[in-house]
Amino acid sequence: MADWKESVENIVYSGRIKVPYKWYVGEVGSRFLTGLRDNKEFWGTKCPKCSKVYVPPVKNCGECFALTNEWVKVKDTGTLESFTVVDYSHAMQPVKAPIIYGLVKLDGASGSILHMIGNVKREDLKVGMKVKAVFADKREGTILDIKHFAPA
Repeated sequence: MADWKESVENIVYSGRIKVPYKWYVGEVGSRFLTGLRDNKEFWGTKCPKCSKVYVPPVKNCGECFALTNEWVKVKDTGTLESFTVVDYSHAMQPVKAPIIYGLVKLDGASGSILHMIGNVKREDLKVGMKVKAVFADKREGTILDIKHFAPA
C-alpha cells in the first residue's frame, strides 16, 4: 500500500480570526479604571517593602512579591521615556495611523505606562519631554478614557 500522504497536496490557507472577548480586570484593575473614568485620576499601588509605586496598579510587587495593598494617587503629568511612530493602520489599533505610542513615567510612579501621544508633531517628540494626560470627553471605564498624553 502506497503512502497516501505522497499523493496529497498540502494546502496552507492564510486566514485571520477576529475573536471578540471580555476580560475581567479584577478588583485592582477595576479600581484603577474607575478612577480614570469618574475622576480623571491616576491611582497606583505601593509596595510596603521596596516602596515601588505601580501604575497601572498590581496586586503583588513584581520585585519582592509583597502584597501591594496601599493605594496612592499619582499626578496626571509625567515624562516621556520612549516612543515609536506607527505609520500603518490596523483593525486592532484604537485610531487611524499615524499613531505615536509612548512610555510615560507619571510623576509619583516608579514605572511607565504605555499609551498614545497626541497633539504633537513627530519631529517635535523628545525623550524626556514633559507630558500631561488628556482625557476623553466620554469615559467608559477603559484605558481609552485617557485619550492620549500631550506635551505639558
